[in-house]
Amino acid sequence: MPDRLTPEARSAHMRLIRKTDTGPELAVRRAAHRLGYRFRLHRRDLPGTPDLVFPKLRKAILVHGCFWHQHAGCRLARLPRSRPEYWLPKLRRNQQRDAAAYEALDRLGWQVLVIWECEAASDDTIEESVRTFLQAA
Repeated sequence: MPDRLTPEARSAHMRLIRKTDTGPELAVRRAAHRLGYRFRLHRRDLPGTPDLVFPKLRKAILVHGCFWHQHAGCRLARLPRSRPEYWLPKLRRNQQRDAAAYEALDRLGWQVLVIWECEAASDDTIEESVRTFLQAA
């Protein structure tokens, strides 16, 4: 996003970034459905509002964007060069919020799988991850 945008235009641009129903999330949903699993979406009563929830299995899948959740070692998680005073604390808060959500879900007896945006590029990789996670005891 160019630095020359006004704060109002920048805010309008940020509103266009989807929180749910992203491409990677839809790919994970399709894979789980293909494997025969049924699930609930975005359960707000669970910490971190997991993207896919399998209540009977007490398992949840979170689909994270590599940039927004700062996937370690991923090329998509590059830090912005403009406005680091804004972006660095924001991205750090996202990571702290994620860690707190994982811990809270674990305390409640839920198992969690995180699928990263970069991993969601391959349907085979997604399907294998979901199958392995959901079939594990």
